[in-house]
Amino acid sequence: MTVFLVIIVLALLAVTGWQMSKIFQMSQGPGAESSEIANDNDNRQQAKLMLWFMIFIYVGMAYSFWHWSKLYLPEAASEHGNQVDTLMFISIGLIMVVQVITQALLHWFAYKYQGKKGKRALFFADNDKLEFIWTIIPVITLAGLIIYGLFTWSDIMNISEDNDPIVVEIYAKQFSWQARYAGEDNTLGEANVRFIEGINTVGLNENDPYADDDKITTELHLPVGKEVLFKFRSQDVLHSAYFPHFRAQMNVVPGMVTQFAFTPDITTEEMRNSEYMVDKVKTINEIRKDNSEALMAEGEAPLDSYEFDYFLLCNKICGDAHYNMQMKIIVESEKDYNEWLSEQDTFASTLESQE
Repeated sequence: MTVFLVIIVLALLAVTGWQMSKIFQMSQGPGAESSEIANDNDNRQQAKLMLWFMIFIYVGMAYSFWHWSKLYLPEAASEHGNQVDTLMFISIGLIMVVQVITQALLHWFAYKYQGKKGKRALFFADNDKLEFIWTIIPVITLAGLIIYGLFTWSDIMNISEDNDPIVVEIYAKQFSWQARYAGEDNTLGEANVRFIEGINTVGLNENDPYADDDKITTELHLPVGKEVLFKFRSQDVLHSAYFPHFRAQMNVVPGMVTQFAFTPDITTEEMRNSEYMVDKVKTINEIRKDNSEALMAEGEAPLDSYEFDYFLLCNKICGDAHYNMQMKIIVESEKDYNEWLSEQDTFASTLESQE
């Protein structure tokens, strides 16, 4: 009740102050300037503020580029990744040039052509030449970006079976990934969620001979320099397979198979030894060391030392544990890849071991 009374009193005080201000304005007489109409002094102040705001924008922009540029991803680890990065930086460059020019003109004109008593602004209903210029330039620019983007997208998405790519299925479910490698026949066996039962966690058709040599893993290994064709399936909801370091992403849709291919060209070990990653890992471990000291002071276990690895992430908010949906990716030499793959159990041998 006390709070309610305080609110009423404050509201009445506000109304009283507003009414007193109106009475003061009326007492100025008919010749006084209205505070609701901007005068020359108001216009000068607003014009100067526009210049200061322009400076604030450019200083903030420059600082952001300098301070946050360290959070950029390192160089792309796939052959097509450089094309994606080039397209992105061209787009950012064009946007920044236009933004710098238009914002400078907007704020400078607000200062230069500030309102003054007795000064009238030039007005004209239309100007065909100006309208042509500000229409045709964006049209040509956007058409160039779209066409360039389409060619880039076509190069990435046109997958040639003649290259005999490695076929890997990525199976998504809340909240984990599984990888299924085609065996020596390089053909994945039939799969459907209706076949999921017991150890058959990805729903392979046990009667399909192509499924016998399939290998199911919870870690993704890829040979460097070899094209990999990924086929994506979802068991439950919409997911999105995101390979940030490889500049690849594909929606994983329940009830259908989507696909994407890329060729990794930087091994995990090479990326770990890059100057960018060495500095980043060093910084992260310094932070973890400080946090570990605080944890140990409270009697808790310290944090483990961080080591870089590629990861497959989910880029769709698919549920409560979405943040934890990730799978480690190892890019290695073809020899190491073949050795690792030979150690994995086939689907047929897994079934036999359960009988």
